[in-house]
Amino acid sequence: MAVEAYGYGHWELVALNVGFFSIFLFTIPFRAKPQRRPAGAFLAFITALFAEMYGFPLTIYILATFFGYQNPLTHDAGHLLAPYVGMTGLGAIGHLFTSIMILLGGVLAFSGGRQIYGKNSGLVTDGAYAYVRHPQYLGFLLATLGLLIQWPTIPTVIMWPILVILYHRLAKREEIELEQIYGPQYAAYKTRVPMFVPLPKSFRTAS
Repeated sequence: MAVEAYGYGHWELVALNVGFFSIFLFTIPFRAKPQRRPAGAFLAFITALFAEMYGFPLTIYILATFFGYQNPLTHDAGHLLAPYVGMTGLGAIGHLFTSIMILLGGVLAFSGGRQIYGKNSGLVTDGAYAYVRHPQYLGFLLATLGLLIQWPTIPTVIMWPILVILYHRLAKREEIELEQIYGPQYAAYKTRVPMFVPLPKSFRTAS
């Protein structure tokens, strides 16, 4: 049974989507070398995702082979959560919500990067940085989480927690450098603004 007949085998769509996200990634400045590793992991996540979305449904074959999972191999059935939430009603609301997550993540990643690297000097604490200390990294994580929920696969389920760890480590490393540069000014900002999640003040702790 050829997968091309069921919405897969379209490697040109894989290349198109990976190319789009690559262009988006490279429009964001990376002046620090440690930032390139999480960026590479982000691109690997995107490649693995779209390779299964349009290329070859590896996860479906693994689930079918080892767990007896039944899937008609249509493109809609590639949304593995669809049988549980449906494609209308709750499922449609969920798809809209995750699409908003992806869009918001892209906006945060792009604008956060431009905001901080476009400033000649001084600590950036306005805009998105008034709500979270690392809106750029939050954007990457939010966008990939939205994609993961929409189209879960075994590789991306494994890779997303790794992305979280990489970006958290990078954020902590940058904060040590910023504290050395800005001293009490950054310490006060760190106490006032959460790292990733814009929680109410009563729930905030410096992480």
